[in-house]
Amino acid sequence: MTKVKFEKFTNASIEKIFEIATNYELLQTNLTEFFPSIRVISVRPNTTLVEEHLKLLGKELIVMAKHVTDEPKTHEILIVGGDAKGTHIIEEYEQTPEGTRIILTVDFKLKGSMRIKGIFGKDKVENEFSKIMDKLILIAEN
Repeated sequence: MTKVKFEKFTNASIEKIFEIATNYELLQTNLTEFFPSIRVISVRPNTTLVEEHLKLLGKELIVMAKHVTDEPKTHEILIVGGDAKGTHIIEEYEQTPEGTRIILTVDFKLKGSMRIKGIFGKDKVENEFSKIMDKLILIAEN
C-alpha cells in the first residue's frame, strides 16, 4: 500500500478541468500513454463503471474502476477489480480567484504478481499520478 497526497493548480475553470478529468471515453484519446484502452461498462447518475488498461512505470494494469462524482467538487475512483483492486483515489476541486486548485489523494494497492516491492514506491506513485494530472491540466488550459 502506498498513500500520497499532493496539490495541482490550473488557470482553467473548475467546470472545464472537471469535465476533462471525468470524460472517461476521451481519456483513451487524450492520455494514450496512460490509458491505452478504456471501455465504459455502465453509466448511472454520478456513478460510472469503467474497464481500464492503465499504464504506470511501463507496467500495464487491467482494472475495473467505479467512478463516483459530485460535480464539480469531487471525483472519487474506487478500483473494484483487477491488478490494483482496493486502490482509492480522490480528486477534490476548489475554485480560486486564479483558477482551480486540485487536491489528489491516492491510496495505491497492487494484487498478485504486481506486488513486487519497490516498483511502485511512494515517490514513483506520486510522480506517475502527477504526470496524469499535468496532462489533464494542459488539455484544459488549451
